[in-house]
Amino acid sequence: MEHQIQVENIKCGGCMNSIKNALIQLPLVDEVTIDKETETITVNGDVDLSILIEKLNALGYPEKGNNTPLKKAKSYVSCAIGKMS
Repeated sequence: MEHQIQVENIKCGGCMNSIKNALIQLPLVDEVTIDKETETITVNGDVDLSILIEKLNALGYPEKGNNTPLKKAKSYVSCAIGKMS
């Protein structure tokens, strides 16, 4: 099964690393690809969409239209972690 999710706050490769590393560790996720330009995350695997959205929110990358200052701040932390890994 393939899920495509448009999110907010993807700024750079650090963001992409954090997202990919977090999602690929979820059970039943086989592959994660990210298009920075469209801020679209594609996840292949037999994982429930709500689990993916919950994880992305926790990292600071909410679905399009659901951004808040707190989520934006979380994305900066996730980005910095992604740059270090």
